[in-house]
Amino acid sequence: MAFLDNSGDIILDAVLTDAGRKRLARGDGSFKITQYSFGDDEINYGRYIADHVSGSAYFDLEILQTPILEAFTNNISSLKSKLLSLTNNNLLYLPVIKLNTIDDTALPSAANSIAPGSHAVLVDTATVSTFGNGTAKDVGNYINGFQGSTGGVFSKHIRLDQGLDTNEISANFNLDAELTEQQYIVEIDNRLGSITDINGGIVNPSFIDDDNIASYYLSTGPIVSNLQSEDENGSDTNSSLQGPPGTKLEFSILASLNLRTSTFLFDQIGNSSTFSAQSFKFIDTLVRVTGATTGYRIDVPVRFIKKT
Repeated sequence: MAFLDNSGDIILDAVLTDAGRKRLARGDGSFKITQYSFGDDEINYGRYIADHVSGSAYFDLEILQTPILEAFTNNISSLKSKLLSLTNNNLLYLPVIKLNTIDDTALPSAANSIAPGSHAVLVDTATVSTFGNGTAKDVGNYINGFQGSTGGVFSKHIRLDQGLDTNEISANFNLDAELTEQQYIVEIDNRLGSITDINGGIVNPSFIDDDNIASYYLSTGPIVSNLQSEDENGSDTNSSLQGPPGTKLEFSILASLNLRTSTFLFDQIGNSSTFSAQSFKFIDTLVRVTGATTGYRIDVPVRFIKKT
């Protein structure tokens, strides 16, 4: 929904998302709106002028006059910055979700590799045999996208840490319960791959929308677990956060059957390149992770790779 005009009377424009319209179209009377969220994607709070020469009435005037987008139905594009209600109004810091680049088992690919800065998903046996030995081809890190970690096949994974990223508060303190994420929403293009646990165990999507984006609601181990303190000063030795820890999210990706068995999608939406004189095709995408409690969102770059 969106406010169409804030210069006079407030007009509220509310539309159903594609998922909402699909459920309404069932016509069985089961469609009910039970929850809603507010967002402030368009607002730049840097426009608050606390020393405006015309007085306090003008401090937030530019913010209040910010043009607001008309409501649209695409659920992927809406509510990127969700508003959060907390019982404690004296908080100095809010938690974040941060990609872990410290844990050796979950590092993104090296800058001089086949997937610089991304998590590389190798989609078949030939690709793993060529690029997946980690040292000879200097891949740095990869995810075995056709077999996971089963059968003794080595594979990395993706890890995100949740908590306070500040050294102003000791990591010995526990994160407030209302700031601790216990459930995450992971979205991935279902044409390209699916989410598994770090051992290759299959996870079923909660919903697949009309754009083929699969949403996974993850809340149980081994995918979601507490970010435990491990060293004497209370911080996790593999944590990417400086302050009180919350939870960590660890998952892997299984390439789709289409990517594993053909080059169709690589030709349609991908590109090609070479590395160490070996040619390959690739598709760059993002895996979106959202905290169900705080609404904090992070996009993880992923590259699907197939040897040619």
